[in-house]
Amino acid sequence: MATPKFAEIKQYIIARIETGEWEENARLPSENQFAEQFGCSRMTARRALTELTDNGVLERSQGLGTFVAGLKSQSSLLAIRNIADEIKDRGHGYSVQQLELAQVEAKAPIAIALGLEVGSPVFYSVLVHCEQGAALQLEERYVNPALIPDYLQQDFSSLTPHEYLSQVAPLTEARHTIEAIVASEQIQRQLQIPASEPCLQILRRTWSRLGVVSFARLVHPGSRFRLGGHLTFGKG
Repeated sequence: MATPKFAEIKQYIIARIETGEWEENARLPSENQFAEQFGCSRMTARRALTELTDNGVLERSQGLGTFVAGLKSQSSLLAIRNIADEIKDRGHGYSVQQLELAQVEAKAPIAIALGLEVGSPVFYSVLVHCEQGAALQLEERYVNPALIPDYLQQDFSSLTPHEYLSQVAPLTEARHTIEAIVASEQIQRQLQIPASEPCLQILRRTWSRLGVVSFARLVHPGSRFRLGGHLTFGKG
């Protein structure tokens, strides 16, 4: 089956960025130039550029053109996506290290977050998600066993906790808090970063229609990650 033209254009752009031919802030050809080069419509070329922009690979400036974005990986501040999909959409390799998967007793902050009694059993997982072999996110997650009884039986090397939870308890609500932190020695080891590396931490609670499903702490190396989003406001 032939590769769609917009996918060919995306692969072409990503390949030139990864080889260094197009460096950070380099200006790309126009939609019309891509359309002519690949023998497709301007709308097809625009789709490729738009998808790479949405994934943080490119930046578009009205009247100026399209440019290679800063080389930090970017996640959306406004949407909750599967980190494996984010990495693959950038054309990069995804891998994961599962560090822990167990049942633990809920201490007060976790019990409150999940709406449980202190000391209640909860499921606990620790994973490191990697992009191109480099640690991008440390995911520490507590899960309500009453709502997700089979969590500990999952193989998170083949699907992420987010993917699994989305299948068995579709997300209806989420709240998160974002802050800069100084990484502990343990986090430094897990993310393989120096003591001087600042980190970005996201604390996130998620609900399904049955109640609070999980509470997660997501920690990212500041030099490899950023959050972004795009808001459009109606004219009034």
